[in-house]
Amino acid sequence: MSLPILASIAFGTGPAIAQEKTPQKSTELHKVIDAYWSYSLDQYPVFASSLGIEDSENRVSDASLEAEDQRVEKARQWLKQLDMIDQAGLSEDDKTNYGILYRSLAEQIEATTYGQRTINFTNRSGWHQSFASMQNNLPFRNAADYQSYIDRLKHYPKINAQSIAVANKAIAGGYVQPCVSMLGYGTSISGLITDDPKETRFYQPFTRTRPDTIDPDTFDRMASEATTVISTIIKPELEKHFDWYTTEYAPKCATSPGVSAQPGGDKYYDFRIRQMTTTERSADEIHNIGLSEVARIRAEMVEVSKEAGYATREAFIEHLRTDPKYYAKTPEELMEKVARVTKIIDGKMPSIIGKLARLPYGIKEIPAETAENTTTAYYNGGSPDVGIAGFYYVNTSKLDQRPFWEIPALSVHEAVPGHHMQIALQQELDMPDFRKHGSYFTAFVEGWGLYSERLGIEMGLYDTPAKNMGRLSYEMWRACRLVVDTGIHSKGWSKQRAIDFMTDNTALSEANIEAEVNRYISWPGQALAYKMGELKIRELRGKATEALGDRFDLREFHDVVLGQGAVPLDMLEAQVNRWIEGKLES
Repeated sequence: MSLPILASIAFGTGPAIAQEKTPQKSTELHKVIDAYWSYSLDQYPVFASSLGIEDSENRVSDASLEAEDQRVEKARQWLKQLDMIDQAGLSEDDKTNYGILYRSLAEQIEATTYGQRTINFTNRSGWHQSFASMQNNLPFRNAADYQSYIDRLKHYPKINAQSIAVANKAIAGGYVQPCVSMLGYGTSISGLITDDPKETRFYQPFTRTRPDTIDPDTFDRMASEATTVISTIIKPELEKHFDWYTTEYAPKCATSPGVSAQPGGDKYYDFRIRQMTTTERSADEIHNIGLSEVARIRAEMVEVSKEAGYATREAFIEHLRTDPKYYAKTPEELMEKVARVTKIIDGKMPSIIGKLARLPYGIKEIPAETAENTTTAYYNGGSPDVGIAGFYYVNTSKLDQRPFWEIPALSVHEAVPGHHMQIALQQELDMPDFRKHGSYFTAFVEGWGLYSERLGIEMGLYDTPAKNMGRLSYEMWRACRLVVDTGIHSKGWSKQRAIDFMTDNTALSEANIEAEVNRYISWPGQALAYKMGELKIRELRGKATEALGDRFDLREFHDVVLGQGAVPLDMLEAQVNRWIEGKLES
């Protein structure tokens, strides 16, 4: 999936707290939150524009290490101020605000102590793709919006130079992405280079319907300026980037797939586990949890295969992988299948969640220059403040690897009740802006996404053995991540061993497995969040069901889980426990 623009950093502001609620302590906390929010919006002006803040136009972020050092110094100052606040007198809401901000600042500071801070792209992302996708989160309502976008495009040489400089430090320090995970990465750069600037993603805002607020001559003039900027500024920089990658970076790629082979890699991986799972679990513990889950899910897959009339699990999976009836012949056919499934799911939403998000979502194809080397689908959040919907992006490359029986599980994860519902609801909650718009804990967000796949059972989505095997294959996929990610980065596994493990246990296609393993290699620890988060939500649901008996209400439980936005798993457990206690006392 696609993460919010500032996924790794919490941004903050908040409403004044009523005077009867320990005014001094609340005031001190919100002074820090307000300062943090203001500074963060200034540092990330594109993000600010996506929220409808109009005093940040024409600027982009500074991508240099020097700028990051300045941000970290600010974080240290705010952390010292938080240390001086006595939490005991804060309201429950402010205790949560305090805890989330404190954790986010501490992780931001710790992350910069590792040499891996210089790794500024993965096999599926980079500053060039982020810049090309900038338009997805910006408003285009009037001439000022379009001119602001053009002015931002002119800043690309600075972004490119700063980012390459950081990556050169990564090369010098031995923090280079592994060769085996970066095959085809150059295409993500060269695919943005075209002779006709109107064929690039950078030009797409000018292919939309002209707003009534802009007269035709002005719009044509700005479109012409955009083509000039793309041709004379963006294209040469992309060519420079491509040449640097192919001649300077790729020849020095790492021979070992595991981050533990890098200087300080073991400690960095331990940090990534804590950051991504919000737990204190070790790599060995997570590896063993994964093996246990793989065994459980495999047994369920055997039963579904028998139900489908196949003697073995392997025979049913081979049928699912090879029967042409399960695969689209054109991208449009696949998108039509996805559209139909998503509307079926939409109609079932009121039965499982009490409070539904107001912001709608749409579906789009993953851009062609990244599709062949990236995952099956992802989600990009919208903005109710500037009128941008969320979007569920579907991979329409390699159609013989995108089976129909995966669509229900994929859609509930990426759209609703998964990522779109959770993120869009978070944007509506009555809490400080740093939590509504910037607080992102992967274990919660991806844990909810995977948990949503299981909700598809209660929604009646897996009404054939093939679709049910699709769900189980997706759950197995996430269980395998616990084994494979720790295997690669902690136990010395090779890429091929990881591929073989996933091929043996999941029903995923060869292309998906290859793309996924490359992702785990180049993005250590991130893939652990899904299953660890889902297991915690399922554990809490089981606890609530047992404690409340007939008083347990599934819709209310989901409203509680989603009711404070993304939080660390220990905070999630605390909020569910408070809800259970309140229900028992009422």
